[in-house]
Amino acid sequence: EVAYSQSTGQKEQLSRCLQRGIRRVQDLCKVLQLPAVFEETAVSYFQRALQLPAFHLVSLEKKELLGGCCVFVTCRQHNWPLTMGTICSLLYAKQELFASVFLSLQKELGLSVPALSLADLVKTHLSSFRLFQPAADVPAPFLEDKEKLVARTMGIVELASDTWLVTGRHPVPVVTAAAFLAWQSLQPRARLSCPLARFCRVAGVDLPPPAHLRLRELLDILLAMASQLSWLRGFGLDKKTVVKHVGDLLQHRVFLLKNAFCQDSGQERGAASGQGSPQEGSPGQDTPGQDSAGQGSAGQGSPRSPPLAQEKGCPLAGKRQREGTPRPLLPPCLIHPRKRLRPAAPSTPSTGDSALTGDEPISDSEIEQYLRSPEEIRAFRKAKAWP
Repeated sequence: EVAYSQSTGQKEQLSRCLQRGIRRVQDLCKVLQLPAVFEETAVSYFQRALQLPAFHLVSLEKKELLGGCCVFVTCRQHNWPLTMGTICSLLYAKQELFASVFLSLQKELGLSVPALSLADLVKTHLSSFRLFQPAADVPAPFLEDKEKLVARTMGIVELASDTWLVTGRHPVPVVTAAAFLAWQSLQPRARLSCPLARFCRVAGVDLPPPAHLRLRELLDILLAMASQLSWLRGFGLDKKTVVKHVGDLLQHRVFLLKNAFCQDSGQERGAASGQGSPQEGSPGQDTPGQDSAGQGSAGQGSPRSPPLAQEKGCPLAGKRQREGTPRPLLPPCLIHPRKRLRPAAPSTPSTGDSALTGDEPISDSEIEQYLRSPEEIRAFRKAKAWP
């Protein structure tokens, strides 16, 4: 006799979980408009992953995210610019849970996942903007040449990378803010009055919440660079008018960044090596305001130990920036550190026996009080009179 399952090949059929996962991977590839080769690779990764014991007893939510991780790995391996936030938004998943599944998949299958290329991400992100072809819902001042916008946006993103604005952050808000600045700088007369929210709405892209903060940080960097050009100092530039000179600032960004930040950073490195006191007072390197800032904060230990200055609640970079002197080129997390809870004040020890350890120091006043008591004096004299 031959069993029915053996004669029909029932055991060789795919399970329901595997079928649902393959369909989910295929649908995700269609939504992202990925090539057929990407879909085949992602499906093969998903089938290999479900055969491993590490993914047999995981939750249903993690199995659903496993297909998204396979698509994400495939895109990265083919140098296709796709961020983790895009996959999470399509799957309605938390990024922390998605990252844990992604790391498990990478470890179990032994996959090599290259880093994301910002240049490819800029081109892909800008290709979704509705600013390059005339349309009924796109006003004429919003239209722009795609090659010019991509080139200017790439220059601003490279500047953001040089000034620590991209490190450890989601790249999409940085690219969105850079694209907005590039779009404004190409025709500033007609576009300076347009806010970032309206630009994203007309372009047909989502506005990430941190994009406003990234835009503010980029404008601060541009203002610091513009202060090094003598022919721009007389204009009284602000965060709106500096956009007119983005092309000139990007053309000489290496020289301007060196003059605006690197000189002060060198003094910080010298101070950190234990030579901060003599260098702070040298007239050839610091301005008077800068010298007074260094002396005023030296008592708090800030020039030689920036972490200590941050614990005190007054970072050196923020203090110098408020006083009008150039700040060192540091990551934003060091310039504006998060407020930390102050350590609790040491409570006075209780008078009970449980708080005493026996190792407490005895002061001279306490010893004198004991010796001056009448009982101690009589006992001492009596003991001294013994032979």
